[in-house]
Amino acid sequence: MYEKGLGVRQDYAKAVEWFERSADQGFAQAQYQLGSMYGAGEGVHQNYAKAIEWYTKAANQGLAQAQHNLGAMYAKGEGVRQDYATAKEWFGKSCDNGDQDGCDGYRTLN
Repeated sequence: MYEKGLGVRQDYAKAVEWFERSADQGFAQAQYQLGSMYGAGEGVHQNYAKAIEWYTKAANQGLAQAQHNLGAMYAKGEGVRQDYATAKEWFGKSCDNGDQDGCDGYRTLN
């Protein structure tokens, strides 16, 4: 609600606070959202390493969006050393979990 400003004043810092509470309890969607917020610098200082950390937690639980974003970060070298093989692996997992963007990324690197 805070991230989107639904029913409350939009407040990215508050959104991060609530996402962290949920993410620390293992909720993959909250981990993904934190990765996105760190990647974009919304409510926090932009920090690709933290984005990778949160995306990895969500991706390891099978969340296709996080797997795709990890693939993109490895392909671009954001927060990690550029590694096309690892990018392709994450894109493939994302594709296997039904994410068309993951399939497109995989095909591009193939």
